[in-house]
Amino acid sequence: MDAQDLAQLEDKEFEQMLTSNIHPPTRDARTWAAIIHPDNLPRARKILTHVHERTASVLRRRKTEREEFRIECFARGEAGKREWFATRADFESLRRRTANFHQRVQRAITELGQEQRNVNRAQSHNAGQQSRETLRELAVAVQRHQAVHARNGGCAEQVDHELWQHLDRLTVPTGPGQHPTTLRTMLSIYWTDTHPLDDDSGLRTRTEQVTRSAPAAHPGVPQARRADNLADRTTCVRPLDPPG
Repeated sequence: MDAQDLAQLEDKEFEQMLTSNIHPPTRDARTWAAIIHPDNLPRARKILTHVHERTASVLRRRKTEREEFRIECFARGEAGKREWFATRADFESLRRRTANFHQRVQRAITELGQEQRNVNRAQSHNAGQQSRETLRELAVAVQRHQAVHARNGGCAEQVDHELWQHLDRLTVPTGPGQHPTTLRTMLSIYWTDTHPLDDDSGLRTRTEQVTRSAPAAHPGVPQARRADNLADRTTCVRPLDPPG
């Protein structure tokens, strides 16, 4: 039975399939794989938890009933005591079977919990990888925007410089020690632009100069360069319009 077939079962049939496969030595590998499939795992955990609660209730009820029966038998004297002792073996046998089943259910619940944690970690990793890929695409877009300015020259707005500086300010964790690494370093070492605009080494140098030079009028803000006139790199910074 595969995961899709299992998912179509009613709860009672699902429970029967589940409880008949909770013991590892006797379980069917294909059926268990269907049970722990991410689509069926939450349902399996919920149903098995109900089974565990139900068997725990049965054990408590039988213990109470057995004690009431003992009091009743002993109140009838020797005949009652003989009756109580005569039924003790059957009671203990049933109690052990139920208790063993209860323990197997408990172990299976633990196993399903571990499988759920594995699924959660995998989903979290996939989400993290997707977020990292989105950040890479954004960083590449900013880098390409900066490269266009370095290639074409002209004036860059202050907001352009502030945008480019995010490549040096924002970091992502890398390596076994999860050390913070700037986006620009990630672009230089780990992340690749499949269609780079600045393959020319001279253009890459000019792009870096755009980021690392700051005009006096705007301390800490990179200075734009005219990339089409290397003999006379004219500074061109267009300030933001005054407020109001």
